[in-house]
Amino acid sequence: MDVTEVLLPGVGLRYEFTSHRGDLVGVVARRSGDFELVVYEREDPDVGRSLLELNKEEADTLAEILGASRIAERFADLTKEVPGLRSGQVEVRAGSRFDGRPLGDTRARTLTGASIVAVVRGEDVIASPTPQDVLRGGDVLVVIGTHDGIAGLEQIIQG
Repeated sequence: MDVTEVLLPGVGLRYEFTSHRGDLVGVVARRSGDFELVVYEREDPDVGRSLLELNKEEADTLAEILGASRIAERFADLTKEVPGLRSGQVEVRAGSRFDGRPLGDTRARTLTGASIVAVVRGEDVIASPTPQDVLRGGDVLVVIGTHDGIAGLEQIIQG
């Protein structure tokens, strides 16, 4: 899909693409950090109708939600295509030795070969977490690896 980037002097940037239905969709990223989702009239692409205005936090949340479903779809497809590769979920229990510690302290990939590809924290998703991201009780780790790798990671996290 082609995305066009348009500089809006004094305002920010507008990203545009054409949807599968032929609608011209724009996302205005304002210098203030706010975002606006706009659909332009087919007859006059200079006339836009604002659908939604989001502050930075709301835009981040929406991006995480949309991104999380795409990540889950891609991993599901990948695990179908690669024999022996699975996806799983491991909960970090409150009081776990990793509750309040950085993800890197688990040494998950080194010890098990399994990769933690996302952390689900309530309604938030941290896609592609870094070793510095701190785990919390109640977090759910989304894991890709072999059956044994995922089981090993679960044993490490849950003790």
